[in-house]
Amino acid sequence: MNSTSLKELLGEYAELEQALADPAVHGDQDRARKLGRRYAQLTPTVKALRELESAREDMTAARELAAEDETFAAEAESLAERVPALEARLTELLLPRDPHDSSDLLMEIKSGEGGDESALFAGDLLRMYLRYAERHGWQTEVLDGTDTGLGGFKDVTVAIKSRTPAADGVWSRLKFEGGVHRVQRVPVTESQGRIHTSAAGVLVYPDVEDVEVEIDEKDLRVDVFRSSGKGGQSVNTTDSAVRITHLPTGIVVSCQNERSQLQNKTRAMQVLRARLVAVAEEEAAKQAADTRRSQVRTVDRSERVRTYNFPENRISDHRVNYKAYNLDHVLDGDLDGVLDALAAADRDERLEGAQVSH
Repeated sequence: MNSTSLKELLGEYAELEQALADPAVHGDQDRARKLGRRYAQLTPTVKALRELESAREDMTAARELAAEDETFAAEAESLAERVPALEARLTELLLPRDPHDSSDLLMEIKSGEGGDESALFAGDLLRMYLRYAERHGWQTEVLDGTDTGLGGFKDVTVAIKSRTPAADGVWSRLKFEGGVHRVQRVPVTESQGRIHTSAAGVLVYPDVEDVEVEIDEKDLRVDVFRSSGKGGQSVNTTDSAVRITHLPTGIVVSCQNERSQLQNKTRAMQVLRARLVAVAEEEAAKQAADTRRSQVRTVDRSERVRTYNFPENRISDHRVNYKAYNLDHVLDGDLDGVLDALAAADRDERLEGAQVSH
């Protein structure tokens, strides 16, 4: 990034700082949250830039003083060694970012082949993500789900949100979780003690704002029905559950966990917006014919991404050749090891792409 662009970035940061100090801005929570996210996104870059500028000025001053007093030579040398590291850090921060990194996230978990065992595994994955969110102080809300008993789910949709704006939000950590997750273990229903392999699918979408996608009401078919619990039993006597079909794409979403039909429709529209944005972005990426392909970001959603092997207490992520023998801790929400490996692979790919483009 050239000096003009850096100056513009600093100007934008100053404007955001001024806006967020204005009490009137906080009267509009949506605007304040959006400005807060952008401010949080720029803060690490501005901090690194100022630190680099300060180190360069100190280095120049120390060198000038060292010409007259040798006691400043060591300080000048130390600063000279520090400047390249700060430059590398700034370069990394200035790389093109995923525009949704500061966003919250919607996640769908669906059981696959394997019957009841697959549904139980889907339930295990849900608890794993809920516990991970709890470790990070995030808010979670199950929007819809079809349970099968014994803690299993045919499908479940959950919203995960950060409590405060951050440059690296929920999406930045969990965006690589989409794909087929495979489990190898002895099912509770297995009487012979044989190891079975089954799978569950995970879909992730950034939780987008209303303004990011337009939905024509004429393109929607809205059906209402009674919320159901285990075994399909009705849990209330009103048609409060909502199913929305987006006719142009065939996408179907439903929500039944809220008390009123209006609340359920609002939640279902939230999921629909996120899915439509994901479809549009995937289509745009295909049309762009970008030659730089990330092994993490462009993985096919139907591809097996991870294996959870219970007999060996092993977790393997096949995209980045990650392997660890702490599956029990991972299922308890200790996901940072594998997520750090995925983030590092993405960062290395972006750095390589930046070098090639230059």
